[in-house]
Amino acid sequence: MLKKVDRNKKRVDRHNKIRNKIVGTPERPRLNVYRSSNHIYAQVIDDVTGTTIASASTKDKEIVARVAELTKVDAAKVVGTEVAKRAQEKGIKSVVFDRGGYLYHGRVKSLAEGARENGLDF
Repeated sequence: MLKKVDRNKKRVDRHNKIRNKIVGTPERPRLNVYRSSNHIYAQVIDDVTGTTIASASTKDKEIVARVAELTKVDAAKVVGTEVAKRAQEKGIKSVVFDRGGYLYHGRVKSLAEGARENGLDF
């Protein structure tokens, strides 16, 4: 009998292991990434108070028009730049990067590079 590997369960297990070590503080919040098959989401989260400071995704009204003709990797970079701008408007300059159990490759890497290029330090 074949047993299919549940990739999302393995990712969630990796994410939980990472989350035991990474905590966002008010001075240095956590930049969280969630990647679906079609979209990518990024949030800057203060884990002490449990609040989201800034967020961006490919579903945001301002971003949808800019990423309509782009590839998913290029769209992720746009999301990274936008979340960095929104975080800096709130006074955040340094974050802890939480890749969400995903490999640091492709869309996740592109989002991180976009955020770094626009002033977030991690």
